[in-house]
Amino acid sequence: MTAVGDAALQAAPVHKARGYWTTVVRRLARDPVSMVCAAILLLILLATLFAPYLHLADPYQGSMIRRLRPIGTPGYPLGTDELGRDMLSRLIYGGRLSLLIGILPVILAFGIGTTLGLVAGYVGGKVNTAIMRTVDVFYAFPSVLLAIAISGVLGAGVVNSIVSLTVVFVPQITRVAESVTTGVRNLDFVDAARASGAGPITIMRVHMLGNVLGPIFVYATGLISVSMILASGLSFLGLGTKPPEPEWGLMLNTLRTAIYLNPGVAALPGVMIFAVSICFNMLSDGLRSAMDIRN
Repeated sequence: MTAVGDAALQAAPVHKARGYWTTVVRRLARDPVSMVCAAILLLILLATLFAPYLHLADPYQGSMIRRLRPIGTPGYPLGTDELGRDMLSRLIYGGRLSLLIGILPVILAFGIGTTLGLVAGYVGGKVNTAIMRTVDVFYAFPSVLLAIAISGVLGAGVVNSIVSLTVVFVPQITRVAESVTTGVRNLDFVDAARASGAGPITIMRVHMLGNVLGPIFVYATGLISVSMILASGLSFLGLGTKPPEPEWGLMLNTLRTAIYLNPGVAALPGVMIFAVSICFNMLSDGLRSAMDIRN
């Protein structure tokens, strides 16, 4: 019987345990909506990065003779703006600034907020109170008003827009990070790390960070769509990018007077903002579902 049992065990297929992130990627790949959104975002990102190699028209060169040409004009597939500049070229080049101002603040806020929330959640006590009450002061203001107020104080410009949006998102990510860390700090593996003599920094960096990073990352991904809208709103109000730089929010502002003359062209920057924001939002939802092990 022992020989038969050993032979059966040897013949049985050995299933290797798949890593958590490998499973997440496979679940995400089976979500058609997330894959379509990821493909659209990748296409837009590649077009903006390799814009100089696409042989596009000069996004700064205009002509009053060809101003507000409609969509489908020969040589200008997406028409021209109020100064006769090629809309296709300006939309692609404008995606550089729009994506930069929309994504970079979330990345910066993710790093700062995760650190603050991890320290507040693990240390607790007066440290938690000091960090979280300071965060609550900023969190009490609506995101739009806070971004406008900070940008108004700092002045217009790309760097100031990035700083203002980073300040807006740090409190939100800090609250999520602190909440997740508080639920993890008393688990058995953390107690075992303390018993082994590991210091607080080692425990937070080695043992806790990997277990709290997933939910924070998913939440931060969902903030990119909000950041895109806020960044475009700042540029629309004149608190972001300065003319003549192409940027989707600024293009909406300059084209608003042409809404009755050529509504199709005037709506193109808004369509780009809407499409990118929706894609980031849907991709965040798909990532959240893929990371839910209960599914």
